[in-house]
Amino acid sequence: MPKQPVIFDHDGGIDDLLSLILLLCMPHIELKAVCITPADCYPDDALESTLKILHMFNATDVKVAVGDIIGPNPFPADWRAQPRFCRALPAFLRSKADQSQCVSEPAHALMKQVIESSSEPATVLMTGPASNLAAAVQQTPALKQNIARVVWMGGAIDVRGNVAMHDHNGTAEWNAYWHPQATYDLLAAELPLLLVPLDATNRLPVSWDFLQALSEIGTPLSELAGQCWAATVTAIPAYEFTYFMWDVLATCVLGVAPDALTVSKGKCLASVRTPNAGQIWQESTGFECEWLCDADAPKVIDYIFQLLQSKKAVNLSNC
Repeated sequence: MPKQPVIFDHDGGIDDLLSLILLLCMPHIELKAVCITPADCYPDDALESTLKILHMFNATDVKVAVGDIIGPNPFPADWRAQPRFCRALPAFLRSKADQSQCVSEPAHALMKQVIESSSEPATVLMTGPASNLAAAVQQTPALKQNIARVVWMGGAIDVRGNVAMHDHNGTAEWNAYWHPQATYDLLAAELPLLLVPLDATNRLPVSWDFLQALSEIGTPLSELAGQCWAATVTAIPAYEFTYFMWDVLATCVLGVAPDALTVSKGKCLASVRTPNAGQIWQESTGFECEWLCDADAPKVIDYIFQLLQSKKAVNLSNC
């Protein structure tokens, strides 16, 4: 069967990098390009880590671009700096970053080129804010004809959000809040969109039981993933909220058995102004979309563990 062409748009967090590793393990996926949004990361760190992961998998033909669209609501500086930890891991230090894979065009321009040139409709997986795709589709609406599916980790539909700012009422999720206008524009584009909101990701905390089970797999990939996930234990103070598998769940949507996912369909709107900027809610006058309202955590974790036993990381020596 032909492989599914995928464009991956991420924002450089630890779970984004883990998502890239899992995506490269999926045998049915052909990764066409990686776009980086300078949101929950510092772009130089995110770019180097991305290129090194691609080298681990010998994915030297995948083009990478850094975005130049900046949302009005920056992530906390400590959160943006935290993924630098990954660059200090032995596997990353031993890997190469081939700068020739990085194109000079901004991320939304690379996304546009890849969608237009794809021989079959492409899937866009986004684990950061929606800025690049929203901009690309606004500039070239015809792109929608060659997009098979959009999977976006964003929003909080029927649960509380995770934004805790002085001028916000806590209803929004951070990816949607970073650039509220892009969130609205993505919904308004009426693409074949599946949201992966906090409603579903709340089912998958990075727990000690999960880390213990992961440690028992014993492959080079599972060791690397375990080291990355270990860094999340202190990434976010427990009195605020737990680190969840936000982006990892969105990535698993592309390959996990359908019976592990519960999907709702309806109309949604997004706010672009305080006090609820970035909030996404069900609204009869809104835009058609789908959202993941629940996930079977054991089935998703089993799938993650299967992927981490892959031998596709040909340039990854023992950690």
